[in-house]
Formats: sequence, structure tokens, C-alpha cells
Amino acid sequence: MLKENTIQVFEHSFLPVKGKFEQRHFVALSNLNALHNYQYFDLKHNGVVFKQFVGVIQVDGLTIEILPKIDNHNEDEAIWQKALIEMLRVTKKLKVQKVDQANVNRQNIHLLDLYFEWFLNEVQTLIHQGLIKQYYKETSNVKALKGKLEFSGHLSKNLVHKERFYTTHQVYNKDHLVHQILFKALAIVEKCTKGNYLYSKCKTVQLDFPEVKNISVTEATFSKIPKTRKTAPYETALAISKFIILNFAPNISSGSENMLALLFDMNNLWEEYILARLKQSDRDVNVYGQLSNPFWNGISIRPDIVIEHQSEKFIIDTKWKNISYSKPSTHDLRQMYVYNDYWKSTKAMLLYPAKKSHFDGFVKFQDHHIHEYVMHNEEKIKQHECGLGKISIFKENTTDLNDKIGNEIIKWFTAEK
Repeated sequence: MLKENTIQVFEHSFLPVKGKFEQRHFVALSNLNALHNYQYFDLKHNGVVFKQFVGVIQVDGLTIEILPKIDNHNEDEAIWQKALIEMLRVTKKLKVQKVDQANVNRQNIHLLDLYFEWFLNEVQTLIHQGLIKQYYKETSNVKALKGKLEFSGHLSKNLVHKERFYTTHQVYNKDHLVHQILFKALAIVEKCTKGNYLYSKCKTVQLDFPEVKNISVTEATFSKIPKTRKTAPYETALAISKFIILNFAPNISSGSENMLALLFDMNNLWEEYILARLKQSDRDVNVYGQLSNPFWNGISIRPDIVIEHQSEKFIIDTKWKNISYSKPSTHDLRQMYVYNDYWKSTKAMLLYPAKKSHFDGFVKFQDHHIHEYVMHNEEKIKQHECGLGKISIFKENTTDLNDKIGNEIIKWFTAEK
């Protein structure tokens, strides 16, 4: 049974304005979409059509979970919620133990709460280890002359109070930028967890946390964090803080509601998930992501994944879409040829998710597919092959993610049995 204030939808689905999803929620979501260049969803006059972004949005007490889905055969939200959480865990976007199906079915798992709990646990660990002090400069009135006297400020502020000095001086305590950022994130978690089990945990952490200044935090603030041996243990907590703070939009609509959106582009998540599974394989290969080669006039070519096996190179381009009843586009095939050519690879693969894994093998390129883009060279064309791979993310006849798909994909390239 879903929580009363939660809606679950699938990517690319339509959510009409009715029931739990009211007009005020629709207005807030349209403003959020405008802030992000209309990339998250398309607005209709009576609802929202979601795009390829999955995750969770919380607005004015309503939580909307957007789940991935690759076919029309299985519309069990609990299965896809569990799959999304596991994919985020494998790609290290979420730290959580493997999710138990029984817990998912009881709706004890909530994506936003998992992030909040991860953050609170990290802060609790830091508190138990002992929060660090740092030196920083402060300009204020003090009762003893120390540091640099700010003469003009001293004259304007202390004409009456002759016993005070307006100075810029060094302070060594816990009220510094790192803790101010964590404090800001704790305040957001407090606002977003009212009414559930994490609220009391958040209040406990806040009580144990030192009093610090309430500062305005933007993306630029995080670039000012000093990277030292003392701040190294804060790395994870600060990373989650950044994710929470920069995705929190207070007073985004004309009302007073607060909004938090933690959304992931499913195309990027699929690419990172396949890369992670390939790196976990027990095959004798080297796997790389995000490699690029110069192409033309400052433009680079970047295949999703490059695999090195003995003296050979293989290319994978991941596509998060159902291709059961269609063929890859001519553009995609030309792109794979160029990848092969520039990376001196012999085999390239377009890799799609599917209900059942299937691979027919590699096929040599033919001249008529690519003549618009390359010089006619029959021998060169015959050196390159492309395959279309369909991989199931689930173990056969289960709802558990298949942690061996890396091995399966590599076998397709190396023709191992």
C-alpha cells in the first residue's frame, strides 16, 4: 500500500491534474521545469508528461517517484523502484545495502529518505569522530585589540563604546564553511522529513551539531571548500550536501511550498551502470569510460565505453530505449563506424535494455550505409563490424538485477562459450 502522500509514475508517462496531484503542485512543477530549461518534463494543459529523468520530486507534502521502465510487460512499481535503487547503488550514486523485495513491497523504502538517511549517518559519524576546527578571518567588534584594526569601521561603530575594537582577526573554532554547508543541508532535511521517521533522527543530529552561521549556499560556495587532510573525511557528506542543497528550490511558486528534486537522466545512468558492471567482470579486459579523441576544430569523439582485450579494442554505445520493434537509426550506425575508425577498433555494439538478452553476432558494414561520410574504400569498410545487443538487467525468472551482465557482454565480443 502506497503512503498517502506518494505518487509513483513511470518515465515517459502522463500524470493528470487530479486526486493527490493538485493544481498547486502542477504550478510548482512548471516553475521547476522552467528553472531547468524545460528538460525534466513536457507540460500539457491538464497534466505533466515525464521525459527520461527518473528519481523523486517532493513538493508541498506530495512525493512523486519517477521510475524507469523498458517495456510494457511489467508495470510493477515495486520491482522498478528496487531496480532503480540498485542501479544507483552500483554506480555509487547511493550508499545502501542491497534492497530486500519484502521491504520494497511494504513500501518501507523511499528513494528520498534513503538519501537523507545516508546523509544523516555520514554526519553522525563525523560528530562521533570529532568535528574539526579551522582558522578563518572574522571582522567584528572585540573587547581586546587583536589582529588588524579596521580604522574606518572602528570610528563609525565605537564612538560610544571606547572599550571595543573593530578588527579583522583569526578565529579557530567549528563555525567555518564546511560546517555551515552541512548545517544548511540539515535544515533542508528537517523541512523535508516532517511527519516521517527521519525527522526525529534529523533533530537529534542537529542538537549534536555546533551552532554555526546560516549562510547562503550556491554552486560557487562548494568550490571554496579547502581540500586538506583534515577535511578528507567530510568528502561524502559534502557531496550529498551539494546534491541536496542545489536541488532544493524554496518558494519556487507563488505559494510558500518548498520543493526538492533529485532526478537522474536515465540515458546517463544506463551508461554508468553498464560501465560499472563491465568493470566488475572477471574477464581479462580493461574497461574505460569517457575517453575522447580530437576530431575536428576543437570537437572530440567520445564513445560511451571502450574495452581492451589482448590486442583488440571494442566499442559500446549504450541506448536506454526499447528497440524490440524497430531498427537502429542510420545515424547511430554511421556513428559506430566512425568510432571504430578513430579508435582503431574492429567491433562496435549498440547496447539496449530488453526483457530477454539476445545477440545475433557482428555484421560487417556495407558501403551504402556510410558513403555520405567517408571516402569510398571497400577494404577499410570490411575491417569494421557492428552488432546490436539486447541485455536483460534482471536475472532469469527473478526480479533481482543480474550482476553478471558484464561477463555476458564481453563474451559477445570475444565469442567465448
